[in-house]
Amino acid sequence: MVALATSDGELWTEIVDSPRLSRDGLGVEAGPLHADGASLRVDLGPGLDVRFEDRREWPRRPFSPLGPAQMIPFLGQYWSPWLLGARARGSFGTRTLDAHGYAEKNWGAVFAAHWWWGQAEFVAFAGGRVHGVAPTAVAVWTEDELVTLAPPLARTVARAGAGEWSIRASSWRWNVELSGEAADALLLPVPIPRERRLEVRSRHHLLGRVEVTVRRGRRVWFRGESTMAALEDGATPA
Repeated sequence: MVALATSDGELWTEIVDSPRLSRDGLGVEAGPLHADGASLRVDLGPGLDVRFEDRREWPRRPFSPLGPAQMIPFLGQYWSPWLLGARARGSFGTRTLDAHGYAEKNWGAVFAAHWWWGQAEFVAFAGGRVHGVAPTAVAVWTEDELVTLAPPLARTVARAGAGEWSIRASSWRWNVELSGEAADALLLPVPIPRERRLEVRSRHHLLGRVEVTVRRGRRVWFRGESTMAALEDGATPA
């Protein structure tokens, strides 16, 4: 499914049966969607056409933010940011765009019964309830360094619901505390691949607030706040 949404609640969607993926990079063509590592074009609604400049990509590391869990087969979902930041310049309909850009990869066979996700200029996190547990991965970055925490190498506790998000993650070296809040959710459909249908159960907020504090031992290594965060809470309908 390709979706194009705006912060004022407008939404355009199209289901694509046969997307084409590039074998030598991040390129994808899926109906109205054309993307690669440097640009994005979506021919839906007013249309979106942007290029990513001054890119800061995910560094070369053995693992994504999921850590060793990335190597476990048959998990329902996998997640990894690949573009931590960029200047997104281009157009949306008749409007000129010059904004912060971020991109990630999210793949798998099913969606969790309940999941949470968020992203701001200096942080990204994702988690969900699977097999009776609720693992969460979080990445925080500055201009010089990147910190990632995820089970089993870190202990994480997460809560999401009613327009609020709370993440606590700790290892022997790092401690991350994150809180977020948002209102005016945009309801988005989620594809159910095996049944070839859509289910509206994602509450996506395009303008939220996030506060993050990272400690290295007892010392505060980073503290940041953003009022331009994207936040998501997805739960199976009752």
